[in-house]
Amino acid sequence: MAEMFEIKIKSVSRFLPVLLLLFWALPLSATEPSGENPVMAVAEKMEAAFKEVKDYTCDIEQIFFKNGVEEERRQFTFYFKREKKIRVDFSSPHSGMTVLYQGNAEELTVIPLRFLPFIRLHYSVDDPRVRTPAGQRVSQSDIGYFIEFFIRSLKTVQQGEADYREEGNRITFQFRALDFTKGTSVEKYRVTLLRMNWLPVRIERYTPEGKPIEIDIIQNYRINTHLEDTLFAP
Repeated sequence: MAEMFEIKIKSVSRFLPVLLLLFWALPLSATEPSGENPVMAVAEKMEAAFKEVKDYTCDIEQIFFKNGVEEERRQFTFYFKREKKIRVDFSSPHSGMTVLYQGNAEELTVIPLRFLPFIRLHYSVDDPRVRTPAGQRVSQSDIGYFIEFFIRSLKTVQQGEADYREEGNRITFQFRALDFTKGTSVEKYRVTLLRMNWLPVRIERYTPEGKPIEIDIIQNYRINTHLEDTLFAP
């Protein structure tokens, strides 16, 4: 009887490492609360990461649509420095033009030609001539504003089923939000970001029916390079 008991213990101990391996191989999601929202978790990581950003520069291509059909493309280099200092150097279609904005002001400055910097024009931020074709103001153009808009939308706008995907260093997700301009209609956003800095590299904006409104493609982030204040002087 003792021999049989000893044999059984040895048999169990032989399979114990295999059982432990199977246990640790179980997916972590199986232990996570079923109600956890992965999109909100990403929003919080974006917010935390951006708090460490003192300034950044990036290259942006914007594609605008009218009734779902491409209407216009814009390319520019975007500069940002806290507190809310913004510079936009256009390369297309307004080659040589610069827009300057800072401090949540009600006006912005336009330099039509950078090689003639003494020619400066001033416009209200609400002037249609200095809004994007989709109606966005320059004061709404930085990543910090977008993250605030994103988190506010998750808390105040009813969200559909989370469309969340991870692929290597990239995370893609969708959320619903009120439109930038009037805040009256719900739109859909699809965002792709990089884990390395938790900043978006592609932002797509759609009507409730799924027609594209705007696509922003963001490349070549340069973060905390100590941009000089003179770069933003109006």
